[in-house]
Amino acid sequence: MELNRKPTVQELKLIELLVEKASINLSSNWKDELTVQNMDDGQMGSLRLYTDGDIIKKRFFDKCVSEYQFNDLDGIVVIASLYIDNENKLFELDIWKTNCAPLKKLPFD
Repeated sequence: MELNRKPTVQELKLIELLVEKASINLSSNWKDELTVQNMDDGQMGSLRLYTDGDIIKKRFFDKCVSEYQFNDLDGIVVIASLYIDNENKLFELDIWKTNCAPLKKLPFD
């Protein structure tokens, strides 16, 4: 299993946008605690999200709470979806480039 890491600035900006759109209640320091793991998704950029540092605990998908659509550098549509788990904690950032090619760039510099 890949080790968890801190999100990049661009990843964090996208997650923050999705959290704001979702209007979900998270701890005030969720960004400080957030760690991520890259997912094996053909290099589209999807991430497993952890806000309590516990990457071993069994967690279960609950629901999608927000989405954001943007175009990649090549003009292909990308859909970013934020999922929470069964304990209402951040679970996954799913990034799907509609032609299933690797993502070239997140929408934030």
